[in-house]
Amino acid sequence: MIRSDSWLSRAVYSQKAQPGITSVGTYLRPQMGPWPQSTAERVADIADKPKKVLVIGSGPIVIGQAAEFDYAGTQACKSLREEGVTTVLVNSNPATIMTDQGIADRVYIEPLTVEVLERIIERERPDGILPTLGGQTGLNLAVALADAGVLERYNVGLLGTPLETIRRSEDREYFRNFLHEINEPEPENESVNTMEEAWAVAKQMGLPLVVRPAYTLGGSGGGIANTEEEFESFARSGLAASPISQILLERSLVGWKEVEYEVMRDSADNCITICNMENLDPMGVHTGDSIVVAPSQTLSDQEYQMLRSASLKIIRGLGIEGGCNVQFAMQPHPSVSKALGQEWDPSSPYFVIEVNPRVSRSSALASKATGYPIARVAAKIAVGKKLDEIENAVTKQTTAAFEPALDYCVLKIPRWPFDKFPHGDRRTTTQMKATGEVMVIERSFEAALQKGARALELTGRTLLWEDPSWRTAGNLSL
Repeated sequence: MIRSDSWLSRAVYSQKAQPGITSVGTYLRPQMGPWPQSTAERVADIADKPKKVLVIGSGPIVIGQAAEFDYAGTQACKSLREEGVTTVLVNSNPATIMTDQGIADRVYIEPLTVEVLERIIERERPDGILPTLGGQTGLNLAVALADAGVLERYNVGLLGTPLETIRRSEDREYFRNFLHEINEPEPENESVNTMEEAWAVAKQMGLPLVVRPAYTLGGSGGGIANTEEEFESFARSGLAASPISQILLERSLVGWKEVEYEVMRDSADNCITICNMENLDPMGVHTGDSIVVAPSQTLSDQEYQMLRSASLKIIRGLGIEGGCNVQFAMQPHPSVSKALGQEWDPSSPYFVIEVNPRVSRSSALASKATGYPIARVAAKIAVGKKLDEIENAVTKQTTAAFEPALDYCVLKIPRWPFDKFPHGDRRTTTQMKATGEVMVIERSFEAALQKGARALELTGRTLLWEDPSWRTAGNLSL
């Protein structure tokens, strides 16, 4: 809850140092006919404001895709109804707020499959589909509907994120080529589709390698391979987990800082940075299993601005209209690099790791941390509104074009289900294991960390999981 009289709620929306708006002019849109091809690649698929929109939910709650997507979907449905747009929601999970009465105009509790969605599209005839609020499930379904010819058959466009953008950011080979096009650095990597190709790349690049499957959630199927046995296991499971049987083999950056940026863009190419977050855990630990702090605590102003500029370049290059999450790896201090056995290279201060062209777990954290309703604003942008036309729901005086600036510290600590699974694998890797989290707002980082540790309710044990009953002769590291 945000209280206007509380110092905890003071997110300042300042306009100093170029908040992100580069042009506030209104772009005229043609009332009939398609956009020119060059423009269509940069803007949403629908030129006119849609009258009916199909919103794809995230489905059942699983690791990596939980209540944050229900939170975002509920915001978006309410936002669309504010604009007079009829909302049709399809979700396979009835135990959500977004499926409650009064949130959407029509609700279908059905399996999230291409066949079911085609029947709903045939019946409802929506003008557009908003897939970016359903997590990885929504993006995968949007691609599947396009590949099956459903979107073309019923003349339905994608709102917010163009189809080509989804392919560019989710398909590892497309994404690598895109980063080369815009001259953004990435770690040495190769995408493969078979075990034979995987072993050939492994012999060329050497171990350790990070295995990242395409079109997957929470890093499922992947991991960091330090030995040939681990590489064989991760490569096979990654190829099986990927819907397109593709994995990215990437140089290991274990020990580097991990930093995330939440950015927003509208159809007039106005971009802002909503929040930047720093993971306390280094690269090699999934961001969902990491303690995250906002704003970042160890970046210099030069580093902050460098990554901010890269984030805005990426969202512009992808042509996303709405929210986007960009993840970076920052080279650690030379002393840390030396301890890790890595050479410190001043010519490569950072690498782009991943881009989520949708609302993500980090989007929900950034939204609550700053008071900036990312899902609400993204939904309004998807139906044609500009950032400077959307009222700021917090201040009621400024617009969504102003960047939030925090004078407090926000901390997220994950919670693992080891109280129910005491003998589960407690090693943190690139596969997410956390099933919950706590969020803390405090004046200082130290106070936030201590309050978060108490909020985890780890009765009878410490934050380091040092319960004597878990210690065995063969597992003293716990």
